[in-house]
Amino acid sequence: MREEVFVGGFGGQGVLLGGQMLARAGMDLGLSVSWFPIYSPEVRGGYTTCTVVLTDGRVGSPLSERPASMIMMDPISMRSFGDRCADGGLMVLNSSLIEAEIVPDGVQVLWVPANDIAREIGNERAVNMVMIGAWAARTGFLTIEQIAGSLRKMLPERH
Repeated sequence: MREEVFVGGFGGQGVLLGGQMLARAGMDLGLSVSWFPIYSPEVRGGYTTCTVVLTDGRVGSPLSERPASMIMMDPISMRSFGDRCADGGLMVLNSSLIEAEIVPDGVQVLWVPANDIAREIGNERAVNMVMIGAWAARTGFLTIEQIAGSLRKMLPERH
């Protein structure tokens, strides 16, 4: 079993934490994992991406040219990286910010109004949790419980 997940957004949306949660959940299951972050130097607002590879075999490379899953949180990341999704791959898209016109053909799309959902639950900083949860629910590769367990181990209780 192998899953390559690309997460893209802008600084402050929790892209890196979301990727770390996936990697940690995979490690807790005994999988081989890789978490590869890339970000611009701005503290907030710059582009941020990470690639997570989860496998029961070896991780040959921390990068993925054509990831099977992409979690895209903003339109700039979508325009910059959206064409990299594998044919037939899954794109989890933040419909609060991304418009349908920029979605490539040949991919499965799960539209999630992540900003709206985060606002409704009273925590606008939870956009990444909404998106990661939607990915988990759709793919079944990791469960919501496994990801929540990784979050509990990673963040102090006050968060």
